[in-house]
Amino acid sequence: MTARVLVVDDQAVVRDGLVLLLGLLPDMEVVGSASDGEAALRLVAGERPDVVLMDLRMPRMDGVEATRRIRAEFPDTQVVVLTTYTDDESVFAALRAGARGFLTKSADAEEIARAVTTVMNGDAQLDPGVQRRLLNTVTGMGGDTGAAPPGGTPGPDAAPPHRSRFSTRHARETPRAGRRPGAGTPPDAGAPRSAGAASSAGPMSSTEPISSTGPSSSAGTPPDGLTPREAEVLRLIARGLSNAEIAGTLFISEATVKTHINNLFAKVRVRDRAQAVAYAYRTGLADPREG
Repeated sequence: MTARVLVVDDQAVVRDGLVLLLGLLPDMEVVGSASDGEAALRLVAGERPDVVLMDLRMPRMDGVEATRRIRAEFPDTQVVVLTTYTDDESVFAALRAGARGFLTKSADAEEIARAVTTVMNGDAQLDPGVQRRLLNTVTGMGGDTGAAPPGGTPGPDAAPPHRSRFSTRHARETPRAGRRPGAGTPPDAGAPRSAGAASSAGPMSSTEPISSTGPSSSAGTPPDGLTPREAEVLRLIARGLSNAEIAGTLFISEATVKTHINNLFAKVRVRDRAQAVAYAYRTGLADPREG
């Protein structure tokens, strides 16, 4: 059975090379090529390819959004991501959008052909390195991922577990609802403490952030359930540091940095670093003067 394939990549040399390569393979028919997600959607609507080879970083509409739209509007068309980006954020975003395959651009013709055939048959095809890291993330066996298996013990670099805002509020309000003042509860229990009272009571809790760069962090607890480590990573992102630079600054592995970024992106509901920086400034976690 001949596979009808659409190639999507914003770099002309890569796009044309893939079209040429696929055209030389048996049982492969290239039905078109596109330079961005918007053009890809139009071509999918007109050509109804079996498989789309999709780049991720493109202008106007990126590969993740294009994948999501294609899978929602044309469920018979499968998507195989072919990209240079293999960070956790890119992998998880593409798979959540509905991609059934994920390859790097170092893949050879045989690997690409195998992925196309595999997803056409309803199965998934992932780059071995991506597959291994996904497994490590899910099971917490990656050593330096900072993730923990469900119900397991976090690794040495794992961020401290956070409690949801609901559970924190519930724990704070329940004693007041179930006890009378003076019935075994100190008079000031549950009441806000002044800065002076807090300082006189002793050192701050170890779960509070070490540094303070804005109103939210100076209040003692980062917003939206962020852990102190995640807030620190966010501050460094806002200063323009790369993942490798953040890892060096905090003396943790780059994989652990990526784990923290994935977690904080989910908690504050941002899709990329630009939105994360805007959030950091808006909440006071980052100070523009530090940039």
